[in-house]
Amino acid sequence: MSALPRANRNLIRSINRSIILNVVKTQGEVSRAAIAHLTGLSPATVTAITGQLIKEGLVFEKTTGDSTGGRPPIMLALNPRGGFVIGIKLMEDQAVGALTDLNATILAKDSIGLSGVDVDTAVDTLVALVARLTHGSGVRKKQLMGVGIGLAGVVDYANGIVRQNPFFGWQNIPLRNLLQNRLKVPVYIDNDVNTLTLSEKWLSVGKPVDNFVVITIGRGVGMGIVLDGRIYRGKGGGAGEFGHVVVDPDGPLCDCGKHGCLESLVSDHALVAIARREVDPGITNLDGLLELAQAGRPEALAVLKRAGGLLGLEIANLVNVLDPNLIVISGEGIRMGETFFTAVRSAFHENVMPGLAEDTEIRVDSWGDDIWALGAASLVIAGTFNSPI
Repeated sequence: MSALPRANRNLIRSINRSIILNVVKTQGEVSRAAIAHLTGLSPATVTAITGQLIKEGLVFEKTTGDSTGGRPPIMLALNPRGGFVIGIKLMEDQAVGALTDLNATILAKDSIGLSGVDVDTAVDTLVALVARLTHGSGVRKKQLMGVGIGLAGVVDYANGIVRQNPFFGWQNIPLRNLLQNRLKVPVYIDNDVNTLTLSEKWLSVGKPVDNFVVITIGRGVGMGIVLDGRIYRGKGGGAGEFGHVVVDPDGPLCDCGKHGCLESLVSDHALVAIARREVDPGITNLDGLLELAQAGRPEALAVLKRAGGLLGLEIANLVNVLDPNLIVISGEGIRMGETFFTAVRSAFHENVMPGLAEDTEIRVDSWGDDIWALGAASLVIAGTFNSPI
């Protein structure tokens, strides 16, 4: 029998490496014999690959485990300080970053203002932020496993290209290559809601869920999708534009150029515009609307209730199509409070197909710049543990 071509052997070794690394991460502490049993790989393969992982510093040997007779096994565990990653959320006016270990423990965080929206300015800003995070934490360049960038818009993750960004006006910008040429480390870029979704998949302390959706509300309305354990990005990174589902073709003009998109009716900006017409022309921001709602102003409560009902209706439609186990709602808009989310849940249950609601959890998560940056860091962590196929 002829030997496998070198490229095939290298691919198989990379796949086995990913399998073993994930077993170590999942099990916490595990022996080489247990890895072989759990994976079906030969003891020789496990010994060779774990030896390389130890040499790289990603795995280390711990105290011996319990023996069932004979020599006690040596346990292996993930070394969280075997490498470091940086995650950055790139926004309209600033970049917020965090440096973490492989367990996603934040070791340093920083932010830097963005003085312009042109690509060169953004790249300079991101490079400067990476330098500040590494220097401030004492992490050497060779210890940095990569940098993850999350930003709004349609992002071609596979090719590292920003196809369209609504805030900067970018189109077809090869951001990954521009940054890799400057930073000399692997760079991963993705839609910011996808990065948040990855953090839910890779960093959640709860039971792993293979089918779930993350919806963000605030400046806009975004969505990340995980199906059968893998994030779904669509053919070119455009999957998840939940905010641009048309709710009312005769509705207000959306930033995308269409009328009546969900985002044009439930985003922060949309609610402020509605509140100025229907509640008080002096309202200038979402806080103004929320203050009146908290004071019991009926018109303010009605604005929030109507918006929550629209979101709940579209979540029901989403569940009717995808049947996920979990819907996570996050983003700045979660501060809209109980009136809004009671309407979300009520409209969801009224409109979801019978039988699909019972085992679908809707969870409202905390939010903040740290969470967005941690999500971007998960791009690198996922790249470390993902199989090459």
